[in-house]
Amino acid sequence: MADRPQVVLITGASRGVGAEVARLLARPGRHLVVNYREKERRAAEVVDGVRAAGADATAVRADLCDEPAVAAMFDDIDERLGGLDVLILNASGGLERHAEPGYAMRLNRDAQLAVARRAVASMSGKGLVVFVTSHPAHFFGRMPVPIAGYAPVAESKHAGEHALRAELAAEDVDLVVVSGDLLEGSVMLRLLERGDRDGVAARRADGPLPSVEEFAAAIVAAVDAPPPDGTTVYVGGSGYVD
Repeated sequence: MADRPQVVLITGASRGVGAEVARLLARPGRHLVVNYREKERRAAEVVDGVRAAGADATAVRADLCDEPAVAAMFDDIDERLGGLDVLILNASGGLERHAEPGYAMRLNRDAQLAVARRAVASMSGKGLVVFVTSHPAHFFGRMPVPIAGYAPVAESKHAGEHALRAELAAEDVDLVVVSGDLLEGSVMLRLLERGDRDGVAARRADGPLPSVEEFAAAIVAAVDAPPPDGTTVYVGGSGYVD
């Protein structure tokens, strides 16, 4: 399928950063696979927006911790679209009210690694994996986590990043990490404010926080013009990267 479009899978793309990334990536010559776990209607709206912008798109439901669902998603990509070119690992979690112990590590490390392995098997030629993370996670162990309750998520995403770097080092696939400060307008920020309003306020006092749109634009730039393998792109982060 020499003339097939560039196929990009975005995990957790029914809302927030993932949905904005899909919107910004939408252009002729691309097929965006909009992965979602529960928000079917929102995923359908993202697909409609992508198609209106001139790209092709498909919504695929798959919980990344559900191995059969993930396998079915990639089988569909292989059979219908001829394989994958770019994987954007945007989905994450661990702050859910009723999350089981260990869920953050299963999702943010184990599932990310399993999805990346399956993606590599679907890629021909030079593939690209973009791992989306946060500064508290990327700098975990080097700098304190500034928001109460976020440490398990930060630790698990930090572990996920390091597992991916080790896993993909021997593959013909480039890895780019995009790390951001807390994001104004994000679901994550609202969840964090419930548990530590003072901590979030202190983070804002350090300087303006980037927006969801700014962060998504950095992810899209990493796809449109990928930096060298292993690069970390930083978005915002006074006190972390300055």
